[in-house]
Amino acid sequence: MTMLGTFLKPMHPEGYKFVAIFAAITLVLFWLWEPLGWIGVGLTVWCYYFFRDPKRSVPQGAGILVSPADGVISLIERAVPPPELGMGPVALMRVSVFMNVFNCHVNRAPIAGTIGAMSYRPGKFLNASLDKASVDNERNSLRIDLADGRQIAVVQIAGLVARRIMWWVAEGQGMRTGERFGLIRFGSRVDVYLPEGVSPQVAIGQTMVAGETVLAVLGRDLPQTMARVE
Repeated sequence: MTMLGTFLKPMHPEGYKFVAIFAAITLVLFWLWEPLGWIGVGLTVWCYYFFRDPKRSVPQGAGILVSPADGVISLIERAVPPPELGMGPVALMRVSVFMNVFNCHVNRAPIAGTIGAMSYRPGKFLNASLDKASVDNERNSLRIDLADGRQIAVVQIAGLVARRIMWWVAEGQGMRTGERFGLIRFGSRVDVYLPEGVSPQVAIGQTMVAGETVLAVLGRDLPQTMARVE
């Protein structure tokens, strides 16, 4: 790890056009008034960091389920998975990761498996930290079928600022743990619905790193941790 590599991270191709737009506006601002130009420089740097796509060290081991997104745990509660995934009416343990506009927004598969179902639903753009956002907001839902027959739901939810959910996977496709599967632009949330009997090993307020932070371990029924982390 070099000093330059600490600050300069790879950028997802989706961000190229946005950085170019911000840079062009910055040039105009410099032409109008230099102080405005420096504000534009700051916004351009922010745009670059928003679309950063750093490498991640994915934990290895059977049954390890990692966070699908960078951010903080905003909700841990039982809820019924999106009906379009065909997982039934039984409430499962849901863990929500809220991403603000400074987090990396590339989403990663929480565990290896096959995409058994995927469905996009248009909707509202409420604050993604609200519980009702999982029902009312625009969302893209994936059901990951595991080798042992169990299923996990992963739901990308648009937020107050987000206006575009992206994905580059399809039904029937296999995914590896930590593999990139999508991106949400400018602030949002990702929900994970765990199989029955699996407890999350994270706490509300905990900072998560996509593809690295262990969210749960399948096959272990460890005590559930839900205390707020200060």
